[in-house]
Amino acid sequence: MLIGFSLVFYAWGEPIWVFLLIFSSFVNYILALLSEKHRERSTGKACFIAALLFNIGLICVFKYTDFFIENINGVFGTDIKPTGITFPIGISFYSFQAISYSIDVYWEKIKAQRSFHKLLLYLSLFPSVTTGPIIRYETIEDDIDNRKTTVTDMSEGFTRLIIGLAKKVLIANNLLLYVDTVFGKTGEGASIVADATVVGSWVGIIAYSMYIYYDFSGYSDMAIGLARIFGFHFTENFNYPFMCRTISEFWQRWHISLGSFFRDYLLYIPIFGKRLPYVSLFLVWFSTGLWHGASWNYILWGLYFGVFILFEMKLGKKRIKNAPTFIMHIYNKLVIIVGFGIFRFTDMNDLGNFFKNLVGLGGNELINEATVTDIKSYIFVIIAALIFVFPIIPLVKKLIEKRSLAIQAAAQLLATGSNVILLGVCTVVLVDTFLTNHPFLYVTF
Repeated sequence: MLIGFSLVFYAWGEPIWVFLLIFSSFVNYILALLSEKHRERSTGKACFIAALLFNIGLICVFKYTDFFIENINGVFGTDIKPTGITFPIGISFYSFQAISYSIDVYWEKIKAQRSFHKLLLYLSLFPSVTTGPIIRYETIEDDIDNRKTTVTDMSEGFTRLIIGLAKKVLIANNLLLYVDTVFGKTGEGASIVADATVVGSWVGIIAYSMYIYYDFSGYSDMAIGLARIFGFHFTENFNYPFMCRTISEFWQRWHISLGSFFRDYLLYIPIFGKRLPYVSLFLVWFSTGLWHGASWNYILWGLYFGVFILFEMKLGKKRIKNAPTFIMHIYNKLVIIVGFGIFRFTDMNDLGNFFKNLVGLGGNELINEATVTDIKSYIFVIIAALIFVFPIIPLVKKLIEKRSLAIQAAAQLLATGSNVILLGVCTVVLVDTFLTNHPFLYVTF
């Protein structure tokens, strides 16, 4: 039942490429069995390498072919025509899951799945197939074989689903409207970006940083909640990342499934490993940027954060620990916010104008009436976004757990009522704006 509806769900957005998902699952199923069976021989190693090349090849062909052609034309002055090949939704996510599965089988961390339909369920499971998180097979291996759905799973799953929906519909979408007002929609030219005031640029990029967080963590909450309803226990993908003191800590809290993937499978690969840690670090952050899209700004974004990770490594944990907390928060928030500016502007002219605007070198005003009007129009959603980046809900839960059973029951009743209200409000907003398309950002990655 789950496989059938997962494939229908995927085919609803990708009618043709659903067959690629099934084919990929079958290839990984066969190669993992062979690599496990012949692990001690060259045949096993060859099958393992074939699995890696197949999965990486899928991503490269569908995601980066035209990017490579464009850069070859730019460097060598050739006139190779782009293929125009479409990008299958979720290919970066399910291919990375397949890579982790193949590696873990070869490393003997898990046993190869003997049942094809169970592996297909793992790679196609509808909560995560299009936009993640990247789920390790070992995380839900037991759930696939011995899945049970309890009342607690249902309750907590629906709560998480509704919270994630509210993050997306009520906060992320409205933040994006403000960001588009300040900078213009992505790809519409540099004129709007160049006209932004200094204050508008700073508030706009702060709002964009919040938008990225609420959009993707909202989807992650929805995926975790949906999976929980059906008895699957996904790992967390976000842990209040803006509470960090350092850039390293930020990336331990942000998109955890991707960060742990690169850490476990790429940081200490035998080619470089601990012998050349800086080469490995460069490779990880280059790959992190490139994974997000076929554009140089994403690569620059990844390397940008890699530089600050290296800086913190050189500075040392002791010095960082002794640094004033206030200074550390200012430092890392500035780095993060400016970093998301690099992330947003795929056009290098837009990116250059954005940097000029931040310090007033673009001839732009400090602030004007239009900036004040725009901020006033979205002030409540901006304030709400800034408030809920703090772990308020976990703090409230801890306080309630220390109270009497009567208070806990009343709090549970209040939480249920709040969920119903939130779901109702989100439904009304979605119906009201059904002609406006606000897809999850990470669908494009």
